[in-house]
Amino acid sequence: MNREKWRTAQQLHTPSDTGVLACGSEMDLGAMKKISSMFSTLQEKLHRSKRSASDPSAPPAPRPEPAPDRSHTGQLFFEYLLVVSLRKRKSEEAYEPHITYQFPKREVMGRRQREEEEKCMKAAHLFCFPEGINWAPLTEYSSETFSFVLTEVDGSRRNGYCRRLLPGGSGARVPEAYCIISRVACFGLFSKIFDEVEKRRLISKAMIYPFMQSLREAPLPAPGHTVRISSFIPEAGTEVISLTRPADSWLEHVDFRSLFRFLTDEELLMVFSAAVMERRIIFLSEELSTLSQVLHAVAALLYPFVWQHTFISIVPTVLIDVCAAPTPFLLGVQKNMLDLLTDHSDLMIVDLSAGAQTRFISRIGDEESLLPAKLRAGLLTSLSARTPHANELNRLVSEAFLTVFIKTVGHFSEHIKSRRFQKKSFLKAVDHRAHLSFVKPFIQTQMFDLFVQEEEKQPNPNGFFQQKVSEHRERKRRERMKGRWVRGVVV
Repeated sequence: MNREKWRTAQQLHTPSDTGVLACGSEMDLGAMKKISSMFSTLQEKLHRSKRSASDPSAPPAPRPEPAPDRSHTGQLFFEYLLVVSLRKRKSEEAYEPHITYQFPKREVMGRRQREEEEKCMKAAHLFCFPEGINWAPLTEYSSETFSFVLTEVDGSRRNGYCRRLLPGGSGARVPEAYCIISRVACFGLFSKIFDEVEKRRLISKAMIYPFMQSLREAPLPAPGHTVRISSFIPEAGTEVISLTRPADSWLEHVDFRSLFRFLTDEELLMVFSAAVMERRIIFLSEELSTLSQVLHAVAALLYPFVWQHTFISIVPTVLIDVCAAPTPFLLGVQKNMLDLLTDHSDLMIVDLSAGAQTRFISRIGDEESLLPAKLRAGLLTSLSARTPHANELNRLVSEAFLTVFIKTVGHFSEHIKSRRFQKKSFLKAVDHRAHLSFVKPFIQTQMFDLFVQEEEKQPNPNGFFQQKVSEHRERKRRERMKGRWVRGVVV
């Protein structure tokens, strides 16, 4: 049951320790060497970039107050706010991103926090401006918000939220990015926080600090609850900002509307089928917000299972070699880098562009047949009843896909004996023989393996998934009883 897991850290490490998100799978020696070589090349690139850059100059800010004691909050809204700007390279017609502002400031951090910051910050700019050096001054630029996941070697995760915008002024200028690093996964919540940051940025960068300080001191609300933060703005007075977390905590980072803007129901089922079987999938779009929203939504369709392999919602140019990794991945790549993807074998490439001639540039070809026919038909029926309202849509879509796992593997807990999963008895107990073609390969995946390992160690009979399984069984029991009663009346 135990698989050897290989994890490399994604996205926010020092240049000497930079990698990509959680690569968890069995690898042969050749695959390990290929991954190692790829990351060594990346490290060299980052080292060269670091040596060529001069120290960034931070803008003036009010004198920092001591960092608040997090014990009274349980969890902070965020860990860091970064401002990432584009700086023109000397003697080159190219720009490179660098951090020009950081909150909290390093001088108010303890030693341990500074060490953590060193590991966490030095590559953040790569994901705020994944296009690399290809920038030129602009007079117009539509601000956009996107996110990425940061995974440490121990498997713990941070979320990076980014809003890019054109700073105030006249004439041509380059965009800047505001990046929040947080343990909290809630895209909508941080989008509202960015609205407040952007409003204050129009007045002065110095106005951002008091708001972020108030936010950092506020208790993070539980799912479904609201916290109110007071913040002063010159000429407007004190404003009270209400921040509410969605009630469904496992969906608070997800907006399924993004999927249906770009994919038909049939196309979505093909993507889901490939993800369930842990295949290599790349999404293409020019819009960073589209890539991050779609990738997080696809990963959420797998609930209660968790994608265990490489997941990078926006692949920076310097990391494009990760697309050649032999292990499963979910990657978001800007479409102008399509020519860099030279090998399309055993790869699903999904073009999310509005004017795409074909949605699938490449795929294996069996995706329509991976799901059993009745489950596939049931999913399409459920999805056809969706509404445009975000909360209702999230509930309907999540429950529709959850039903696939309830009907196929929901009986897994009955086959954990003495903290060991009994695979043979589990397979014999599958309700429908037609489901076996799906169940057999699925239980070989890393996501199912680790899910069951957690249940072996610490069963969770009251978890959300188990509650839904119990509800499904109760409905089936009532249906059987009703069927028997009807047959008795007819006789």
